[in-house]
Amino acid sequence: MRIAELRSRLDDLYAHYDHRFVDPDPLQYVRQQTSDADREVVGLIASALAYGNVKQIKRSIARVIEMLGDRPAETIDRLRPAEAKAALRGFKHRFNDGRDVACLLFFLKQMRAQAGSVESFFLRGHAPASPEIAEALTSFSERTLALDHGGLYPGRRLPSSAGVRFFFPSPRDGSACKRLNLYLRWMVRRDGVDLGVWKGVDPARLVIPLDAHIYTIARRVGLTRYRSPGWPMALDITRRLRRLDPRDPVKYDFAFHRMGLWKREAEIASLRRR
Repeated sequence: MRIAELRSRLDDLYAHYDHRFVDPDPLQYVRQQTSDADREVVGLIASALAYGNVKQIKRSIARVIEMLGDRPAETIDRLRPAEAKAALRGFKHRFNDGRDVACLLFFLKQMRAQAGSVESFFLRGHAPASPEIAEALTSFSERTLALDHGGLYPGRRLPSSAGVRFFFPSPRDGSACKRLNLYLRWMVRRDGVDLGVWKGVDPARLVIPLDAHIYTIARRVGLTRYRSPGWPMALDITRRLRRLDPRDPVKYDFAFHRMGLWKREAEIASLRRR
């Protein structure tokens, strides 16, 4: 299939899968927030927990949001690690527990205290001249995991086994960083689905959030030459999508995910190369 034809079909799907299809996406919890400060903290929480069964994802995110109340950012700014851990007693999301989420919240508190916002904290490791976002993601994860864990884990330094580490992977380790890339998509892009809260990152530099649905579709329609999921595959898919829209390559991610989630075989088949 020629690039022009593929672009036309994907643009049609992009236009179709708009805000009406957000539920059951974790993004719905971010869209419910009324301030940018709340959107960026809830966004990081929701994306961190965006793995596993859809119903469990929604249940876990809802519990954390309920604990934070009507003004999540303000609540986080006042939060004490031990209090957060107590409030999340019994919380379990697959292999993450309440202590891991309490540490995530304490990290958010420190990001805001140090830089004023999560965006400003992220931008401290962001080089706009760099052609890829990998270095910024690696810096973000490494600087976050170097923050004080508030006594939630034994020892002064964060243990290598600490569950909170799962929330902050790195391209340097080969991870596709699906959930962090999802967070960036929500924060950086602005359309009827994504919120565009952040202004300091160019949407052209984003990388597609590679999950099982994107993996399957990309392999089927010839958007990658890689066989194993990871950062190289995510980057390969994104670079091919940049040929279709250099300024906004991940705009098709939401439509891809809806097609995969709901098994829209006819739509997927229409994208196959001929």
